[in-house]
Amino acid sequence: MTEADAMTAGKAAVTSVDEAGTAAGWRLYTDDGLPPVLQAALACFVEQGYHGTTIREVAARAGLSVPGVYHHHPSKQALLVGIVTRAMAELWERSTAALEEAGPDVGRRLDLLVECLVLFHAHRRELAFIAASEIRSMLGDDRTTYIEARDRQQRLMDTVVEEGVTRGAFTTDYPREVSRAIVTMCTAVSQWYRTDGELSPPELAARYRTMARMTVGAA
Repeated sequence: MTEADAMTAGKAAVTSVDEAGTAAGWRLYTDDGLPPVLQAALACFVEQGYHGTTIREVAARAGLSVPGVYHHHPSKQALLVGIVTRAMAELWERSTAALEEAGPDVGRRLDLLVECLVLFHAHRRELAFIAASEIRSMLGDDRTTYIEARDRQQRLMDTVVEEGVTRGAFTTDYPREVSRAIVTMCTAVSQWYRTDGELSPPELAARYRTMARMTVGAA
């Protein structure tokens, strides 16, 4: 899959998010919008890992023949790229909508971006987990495209923290390191969060908002 193909897939993947009104509903989560083949591949990758999964297993889970899978996705790598592209595109759409809602107040921008990251990695934990953990399995231009999308996402937090320090709203002496620490803390939610745990996603997000403010040295 070329970079252009990945971008096209990403735009198509977030159509359901856009139609639901991301700007007004970035906190809302329903169906993940993955087509059946990608849903089957995601389940297999979560259970067995990318390298431990065969196209035949994906086909069986999706209720298709092997040629049926190849009709939509020419390789196992293309399945992984489809999943990762969906994850990064949806996270970007929700994050930019959260920042738009926050407006110019830098403290609120930090709050809502952290909330968005935590909600996404709790509600989309399997999608987010594979996107993060299977970068090792991505090749060539697909890997480069993913890293660019990840870095673009990180820059959202970098900008918020740096702006807060410049305005005197945050007192940390290490804005870049703090920014990466906050994002890492939020994205790690996908590794351990369970729906039957102590906290709901909104409750967890509220705690993380407080921790993020403490980390940047905000009031």
